[in-house]
Amino acid sequence: MELFREFISEYGSTILYAVVTAAAGYLGVVVKRLYTRIINDRTKQDLAKTVVSAVEQIYKDLHGEEKLKKAVEALSEMLGDRGINITELELRMLIESAVAEFNRAFESGSEEEAGKSGLAAVS
Repeated sequence: MELFREFISEYGSTILYAVVTAAAGYLGVVVKRLYTRIINDRTKQDLAKTVVSAVEQIYKDLHGEEKLKKAVEALSEMLGDRGINITELELRMLIESAVAEFNRAFESGSEEEAGKSGLAAVS
């Protein structure tokens, strides 16, 4: 028992520092992974919105699957340039989500326009 007390008194603080340092290092790695995942998800969503807007503007003569193909190509390349990995399914889901958001914004904008026109006609 005396040997154990002597060992703890001599090396206890060193062992404690090593354990605390290892725990802090592990926590740092976990936080960095979480932060990177959140930033990558935001980047993916922002780029999807940008790509959908650009494809709508640039390829006005294309429709449906052709526009989707152009959007998938552009988004895949832009994310690849940033070193962000993405699956084909995730690409399509992000693009479809951005398209739905633009459609909702367009529809609500059209309703506001119609409402203004209706009020102007009544006045």
